[in-house]
Amino acid sequence: MSLLTVAYFRKAALNAPGRAATGVNVSTPEPTAVKPVFTSKPTAGKSVSTPESSVAKAPVTTTEPYTLRFVDVFKEEYETVIDPTLPMHGYENAGFITLNGIKRYEDDTYTSVAGIDVSRYQGDVDFEAVRDGGFDFVFIRIGFRGYGKAGSIQEDRKFKNNIEKAVDAGLDVGVYFFSQAINEDEALEEADFVIKTLNDFKEKHTDRDFHILGIVYDPESILDHEARTDDVTASQFTLNTIAFLDAVRTEGYEPVLYCNMLWEAFMLEMDRIYEKGYEIWYADYEEFPQTPYEFSYWQYTNEGSVPGVKGNADINIRFIPK
Repeated sequence: MSLLTVAYFRKAALNAPGRAATGVNVSTPEPTAVKPVFTSKPTAGKSVSTPESSVAKAPVTTTEPYTLRFVDVFKEEYETVIDPTLPMHGYENAGFITLNGIKRYEDDTYTSVAGIDVSRYQGDVDFEAVRDGGFDFVFIRIGFRGYGKAGSIQEDRKFKNNIEKAVDAGLDVGVYFFSQAINEDEALEEADFVIKTLNDFKEKHTDRDFHILGIVYDPESILDHEARTDDVTASQFTLNTIAFLDAVRTEGYEPVLYCNMLWEAFMLEMDRIYEKGYEIWYADYEEFPQTPYEFSYWQYTNEGSVPGVKGNADINIRFIPK
């Protein structure tokens, strides 16, 4: 973890790519536009020289920390120190291929499947068309906490409709929660909401046989608004993440963390995250993933074209060990 404080990057390391700012409360309206990854362009931590490439090579094999240069969606350049003691992915650039407009991955160790993620912002999704278009899974927003002072928790109003139709179409499903927790107690409140909502759905739909891929914790910053999480530190974000994901793991669900390179570099203490063995859903819109760290899912675009989804769509790869 960089010694730079989270406060310095607070409005820079913004949102999970492809997400609308979905925090709703009585004092702050819910934005309707899809948000970019970050708000402003921070200067601390920026590389003053051009990165060797915006395309990540295979992870460096070394026992010593090294500097990684990376870019955000604005092509602003940053650098961070990589901890070589943390788990590294082994994906090679040559393993990525595009078939029928969808990225895939294949090598001697891994194969892959493609998926999407949706919330109310995608409107009515034709999940059978999604399936027939070559997609195997979907992450569905189950709910969110408002980013204003009230910080109320609400269910995504399309959740039940989305999960019913996705399951009926034969897609594998997971759920994600947009978090604005400022401490562990609030993170546990969010986890309890997700667990109860999901368990209630399963109890009412015993006729449907389906497996939940995972429950995703999606901590985000807010674009162009003051937010209740503005002063949360990296240490506290990490504690919130652990509280939420340990709670869902206790209930038998696979815990998954959604993050991008800026969050890995400056907003989370990744040594503590990897100690817990959570799966990582990594977001990066460069041609290849820039992070050297291990991840199981890659959200590689928020401008994809997907049958059954109106407008732009987030597209993901799930890496499956052979």
